[in-house]
Amino acid sequence: MGRYLLRRLGFALLLVFVVSSSALLLTQLAPGDITSDIALGVDAETRERMRVELGLDRPIAVQYWSWLSGVARLDFGRSLLYSRPVTTLLSERALNTAVLATAAILLATLIGLPLGVYSGSRARGLGPAIVRAISVAGLSVPPLVGSLFLVFIAARTGWLPVGGMTSASGVDMAWGAWLADIGSHMPIPVMALALPLAASLERLQSQAIAGANREPFVAASRARGLTQRESIVRHAWPASLRPVLGLYGVMIGSLFSGSFVVEVVTSWPGLGRLMYDALRARDLYLVAGCAASGAVFLALGTLVADVLLAIADPRVRAEGRS
Repeated sequence: MGRYLLRRLGFALLLVFVVSSSALLLTQLAPGDITSDIALGVDAETRERMRVELGLDRPIAVQYWSWLSGVARLDFGRSLLYSRPVTTLLSERALNTAVLATAAILLATLIGLPLGVYSGSRARGLGPAIVRAISVAGLSVPPLVGSLFLVFIAARTGWLPVGGMTSASGVDMAWGAWLADIGSHMPIPVMALALPLAASLERLQSQAIAGANREPFVAASRARGLTQRESIVRHAWPASLRPVLGLYGVMIGSLFSGSFVVEVVTSWPGLGRLMYDALRARDLYLVAGCAASGAVFLALGTLVADVLLAIADPRVRAEGRS
């Protein structure tokens, strides 16, 4: 199992390197730079002086090598937009996105897995048909449309705050009131992220449990006197976890790309919003740092899913040894 995890860790590091390097190089190759916006109405000589001060006049290869040598020291450079170290900005915003992502995964799991077991263990019936129809509808709605719809509902009803992470008076609140204020702002972005994930989990879990129910060892367990529910809980559901656990790695990575839209619509100050601001300003070092953070999310999610899969399924450990 150790060799298996080392291989997966090496793949994760390679993924982070390739994604962040590609983001930096593509931003450099795009027409214009950050001075195109911050130096509007300024003469060409002043703009060129700003480019020299920011180091943007150097060849792309030199800029990339300078950035890469800094990354080796875990230094992603300095944001041209905020004039702050990229690592500082990422650490601040990553915590906000992690809070949102954790809540979304928990909610998606609590909704998707039980509904998947329910619909997959019953081939016919009105209840499973309704669950399948709702899941298909949830998979068909893009995060942008879902978040806009939830914001619209919140605005019309006034039940929940429309956007932001805290209220304007949040800085003056006590700790308990501040946490409650954050909690009241979370439902809209969390539901916008969690509902499509719950639909994906339901569909995959439903297909996996239906396949596991056809296995001979499940039929044998019922022949030994177990009820259908006991047979599913003890035998069919553990056997169906392999594809479901594999999905979690993709889900964690997709939360970053999904949060890009959701955080912009709901004004949640996370990595997605930071990436949006960096792309608009063409802040190449911040873009590369945000892309690296997204790759880290995906790599960690895949690694955690691999570990859980190796623990849950002895066949994976056997494949790793071979």
